[in-house]
Amino acid sequence: MTNITIFASGSGSNAENIFNYFKGNNEIRISSIITNNKNAFVIERAQKLNIPCEIISKLEFQNSEYVLNILKKYNSDFIVLAGFLLLIPEYLISEFQKKIINIHPALLPKYGGKGMYGDNVHKSVIENNETESGITVHFVNQKYDEGKIIFQKKCTITPSDTAETLANKIHELEYNYFPKTIEKIISDAQKIKNE
Repeated sequence: MTNITIFASGSGSNAENIFNYFKGNNEIRISSIITNNKNAFVIERAQKLNIPCEIISKLEFQNSEYVLNILKKYNSDFIVLAGFLLLIPEYLISEFQKKIINIHPALLPKYGGKGMYGDNVHKSVIENNETESGITVHFVNQKYDEGKIIFQKKCTITPSDTAETLANKIHELEYNYFPKTIEKIISDAQKIKNE
């Protein structure tokens, strides 16, 4: 069984979608959720879905022993970032080489970096009169949104689109493709391990 820990800072709609996708899967499951925001709606979602949820402060997140002990407790094999806003520390990247996956609501390398999340991204894309946007799934490295790109999916932007309507298009792509991409990454990693 491959255990995924989801890191989330906000409402957790992607986290819930991923959980539902793997529900009943005998090889992959969501073993826990970690959030850095004690007011995040993801905590309520975790309770409803019966997933253990840990709340950690920004300071605790820098403490490698503390965080790695939590991940050990849930036998975490992979970390999936679903709207997690803190920069991932070096110790986690080296401990989970090619096992931390993030989704970004734009076509990287455009519209990435610090502060580029959620509506900030969609507003920038619309303001720059882009004709397309999309999602990027990538491995996480020491810099925001600069890890190796694994998967991208585009959507068209029409002249009547607003940041809000674009966000809806992006959410749809996330819900459709993020869990499938996670599944493929994990099964590819298993194949390599078994060779």
